[in-house]
Amino acid sequence: MFAGLAPEIIRASVREAEGLGYGSFWVNHPGSTDGLASLGWAARETRYLDLGIGVIPLHTRGPSSIEQGVRAQKLPLDRLLLGVGSANPGALRRLREGIVALRTVFPATRLVMGALGPQTCHLAGEIADGVLFNWLTPEHARRSAEWVGTGAVVAGRKPPRLFAYVRVALGAGARDRLAAEAARYAAIPAYAAHFTRMKAKPVDTAIAVSRPDALRPALSQWQDAVDEVVLRAITATDTTEDIGALIRAAKP
Repeated sequence: MFAGLAPEIIRASVREAEGLGYGSFWVNHPGSTDGLASLGWAARETRYLDLGIGVIPLHTRGPSSIEQGVRAQKLPLDRLLLGVGSANPGALRRLREGIVALRTVFPATRLVMGALGPQTCHLAGEIADGVLFNWLTPEHARRSAEWVGTGAVVAGRKPPRLFAYVRVALGAGARDRLAAEAARYAAIPAYAAHFTRMKAKPVDTAIAVSRPDALRPALSQWQDAVDEVVLRAITATDTTEDIGALIRAAKP
């Protein structure tokens, strides 16, 4: 979910998600909002649901600041999926050093790395506990999984868990918001290169349906592509009613 939503919406949504049997609940980390604070609201409403943040950019927030944020929110370390990423230049070095630093202070926490291209996927396979893919098709997710697997083999370790961040839009108004978000990402150089490499448009990676009963059949294309699909909820309005309808429609 968008971390900038009102606290009461995040609290209501995570309660519903846990009650319906979802495996994890995620927020993003937009520059205008501290995703760790939003995840803290969710943590205080749950008992067993894994809590993910995808992802904190290490080029704008370093490991020490992340540690302070996690501890300030009293996030449950055994349920935390702590996602980090980085932009170029220096992304690979920054990610490697960041993962090492965070693993030192949070040995019980699963560290998830955002990865787009072959090099970051290889590195994630070497050092991360999980990999979060973004804006990609199921077919490209399988290809990316191979890159991750290669990195794990080189490091002599078990491949990390694979997560795919899939945007799901429910309703006509949600389609418009999805299109706007797709256009914004297409203008980012790293993502533009990613879409070119994948030979797909941003909207080709998303799911947009008009009716709730069409959502689960549409999600079937992701069967066995990754270990866990993270649904990025996009609705016509940021209300408990609209978001709750999407959560119920896509329940496991």
